[in-house]
Amino acid sequence: MSAASLIGTVCGVGHIRPAPGTWGSLAALPMAWALHMLGGFPLLVLATGLVFVAGLWATRELTAGQDDHDPSEIVIDEVAGQFIALWAISYPSWAHGIDITALWPGWVAGFVLFRLFDITKPGPVGWADRRGDPLGVMLDDVIAGVFAAIGVLVLAGISHGVLGL
Repeated sequence: MSAASLIGTVCGVGHIRPAPGTWGSLAALPMAWALHMLGGFPLLVLATGLVFVAGLWATRELTAGQDDHDPSEIVIDEVAGQFIALWAISYPSWAHGIDITALWPGWVAGFVLFRLFDITKPGPVGWADRRGDPLGVMLDDVIAGVFAAIGVLVLAGISHGVLGL
């Protein structure tokens, strides 16, 4: 297996069926936890940037000369997007010394919202996906991750602010 394939499929996770994108997002969860535990929010942000750059390269390599610009086995884009969705819990955990596992509702919301936005592709997510190039493959998940992170923050605000939980 080539380096591009290892990166693009996240060590083969993208070959799991059905729903390889969901498996890629699930694989991102323990990676994000480990990164957060090793270096907090700053390391997760740095890793997100590295995953984006490596994913862009791998996607270019794997789709060169192909008609399919976004084959389902490429799931590194889901990892980048899922990492961004989890910034909404990594930052407050890191900044306030909260055990990140205590924020488990945020993990669930971040995963569900990211998958929702990645699958339904609203607005700018769909625009990025329709680019039909490696940058679009990566960007649609980045934007879905931003939407999911915002959703996690809104839900946390409702839960802790309005409901007082």
